Amino acid sequence: MPDPYGERALLTPVMVKGYDAVPEEERQRLRRYLEAVVAARPAPVHTTVAFNAVYFGYDLGGEGYGGSPLRLDDFPVITFGECAPVLPVGAMVCVTTGSDPLYAEIVYREGAHPAGGALGDLPAWVSGAPAGAEGPGRPGNDAAPRRRELLVPDLHAFGPALSLSPAQLHRLRTRRRWINEDGHVVVDVCYPSPEAAGSDDLTAYADHLLTTAREQLLSPFVPVSLAALVGGTHDDTLRVGLLGLLDTVRGVLNTSAPLRTWRNYAIARASLADCWRDTGPLGGDDLRTLAAAVEHAATPGRRRYGLTTPVTVYTAVGPRLRGFPGSTELLRGVGYASAVCRANVALADVVQRDSDQGLFDSGSRITLDDAFEGGGVWRSHHPGDAEAPGDPLAPAGRGWRSTLPALPEPEPEAELDPVDLPLADDASLCTGELLQNDAQEIVWRTPLRLAHLIGGWFPLHPYVAQKLRRSYDARAAVRVELEHVGQALDEKEAIQDVTAELGDGSGRLTGITWPRDFFPGLILELRQHQDGTALRLATTRLEERVQVGDRETGHCYDPRVLTREDAPGSDRHGDSAVGLGPRQLVMRTVRRCGLLTPDGHALIDRSVLPSAVYGRRPARSQADALEAAVAELLAERLLEPALGSRDLWGQPHFPARDREPTIPLIGYRPTRRLIRPWGDTDTQLDGVGLLTAQFVSGHLRRLRPGCSPSDVQRAAFREYCRRLGKADGWELPHGYTFVTEHTRGR
Repeated sequence: MPDPYGERALLTPVMVKGYDAVPEEERQRLRRYLEAVVAARPAPVHTTVAFNAVYFGYDLGGEGYGGSPLRLDDFPVITFGECAPVLPVGAMVCVTTGSDPLYAEIVYREGAHPAGGALGDLPAWVSGAPAGAEGPGRPGNDAAPRRRELLVPDLHAFGPALSLSPAQLHRLRTRRRWINEDGHVVVDVCYPSPEAAGSDDLTAYADHLLTTAREQLLSPFVPVSLAALVGGTHDDTLRVGLLGLLDTVRGVLNTSAPLRTWRNYAIARASLADCWRDTGPLGGDDLRTLAAAVEHAATPGRRRYGLTTPVTVYTAVGPRLRGFPGSTELLRGVGYASAVCRANVALADVVQRDSDQGLFDSGSRITLDDAFEGGGVWRSHHPGDAEAPGDPLAPAGRGWRSTLPALPEPEPEAELDPVDLPLADDASLCTGELLQNDAQEIVWRTPLRLAHLIGGWFPLHPYVAQKLRRSYDARAAVRVELEHVGQALDEKEAIQDVTAELGDGSGRLTGITWPRDFFPGLILELRQHQDGTALRLATTRLEERVQVGDRETGHCYDPRVLTREDAPGSDRHGDSAVGLGPRQLVMRTVRRCGLLTPDGHALIDRSVLPSAVYGRRPARSQADALEAAVAELLAERLLEPALGSRDLWGQPHFPARDREPTIPLIGYRPTRRLIRPWGDTDTQLDGVGLLTAQFVSGHLRRLRPGCSPSDVQRAAFREYCRRLGKADGWELPHGYTFVTEHTRGR
């Protein structure tokens, strides 16, 4: 059985690129381990919990995380009070209880709105309502919304040594201060922003690991560190790699034959089959009863003359299960998460098997309306054939939307053409650097701009232009020697006869033919010997190749220019937003108009995006298309949400300033991914599809009993810790050795 601390690490560098990039052999090794984890855990295994298992080293022999060398001091300490911090599924915490600390892993989470009924009946407005909603049609305007949630902690995830005794747990349940009588945590969660409250589970967990649990994430005692997998500790690099790993884990779970997934929760198919055969509480009979109750919940009352009254009923699965006789004990602890996921799977199967897109023969339409509140809210509506069909398992939030005031039909609006606003910081992007000016030569370095590529020209430093004016008039024919370090250029590109225009100002070279792979932001170094007339233009090579967005390069570049001028619609043939679709318009506008940071990030006030794209407020259809594109780009992590502030003059700022109202931003993050030649999983050998070599990150490995690491491995681990930010290094934990990074054939 594969082991996170085994001979071969289960997480490999290619996995940070997401599931689609991973070779099937590596997928299968990870899949075998995660299938065993799902079989061993008493609750459904969420994607984030599965990530924890492989990343933090979950022991399948009964010790859980207690069998790994993790430091408990790295766990965030949580004190529950009037308002609790955000704890996504997967969060590992130490809960202060006034006596013995309570170590737990959050394995399940759902909404627990107080307006819900005891048997699962729910007011329509609660289903699909945003966090902080105050009532029907009232979304609330709190910048830090609250939402009541039910969290299910696994109190035995860290093995017997770190688990409380039955007597201690009973005492905590009786007090109902930290956990309730069912062993659950019901708290009012305070979100930093409405956008944070709307984040999906994987994004929320990534944010948690990169902030609250950062020490835990970058611990050198994990089997293989994320920093080692991505080749650095830069925040952007870590975020992209972490989301890639989570995508890999999700893909592995979704493609496992023995597993069934429901909303990122994985359940063994064998356990589902056992449940259907079970005739006891919450077994097959009760699940059939639940499905029938949901289907017929909206069966209308009959009026005289056969007229039917339309009826809509919303049923929350979690509370509804508590109404079944004998269910109380089965819904305690992690059993609640298992029961809710099994019930949702049963309802989904019935809808898919016995209905036409949710429309049953009875005339009722059954759809999932809210996947989070109450363990899942199912909507029953009669007559169902009066509604437009759609995916019955895609949460539509019709309950909440039905309480919003109807908007008047807008008059048709004329659609606008996108505009190309000038770069406000254009002048600051032109700065070059004089490196040398002496009796031997003049050396000047500056980034290549989009205008240079389009027009075939390049500016001259005033010192270079001044020297040329001593020998020539306003125009001169000069020779340019172009060198692209590490790349072979065509003879016509390597040596070019161009024109130097030496009029007023600094002057420039015109008539240049730029090589095909030159791009905006590429750093060029111009040299002119004092005793010669030829000019030399050369690129500078990076130590390792990097990928920035869609651009891959092995040469030095200016990240600010690259963000601004390598956007959609910009290339050496022109620079225009005409003809771009909504996604490209959003990306172009964020990159060209957003607040620009020195490392190439661009952030824009989300509310002004439509006006920035079209120059003024566009037609509603165009604004809706842009908003849909933003949602897609955020979901695909090509853009990321952020919080800024706005000053008295209406100018946005990031980070948010104190005592200024916060505003939602959307940001472009130029991913910087190291590309190791030996880590390329697409490399082939002799045309047979075998890899010549694979890069293996440094990782911990469990030793056989009686063995001990060498002094060399101890020293290598201390150096490894220093690279992770531990200045003094740490010692290897007992029973483990360190395998240094290396390449191996396959």
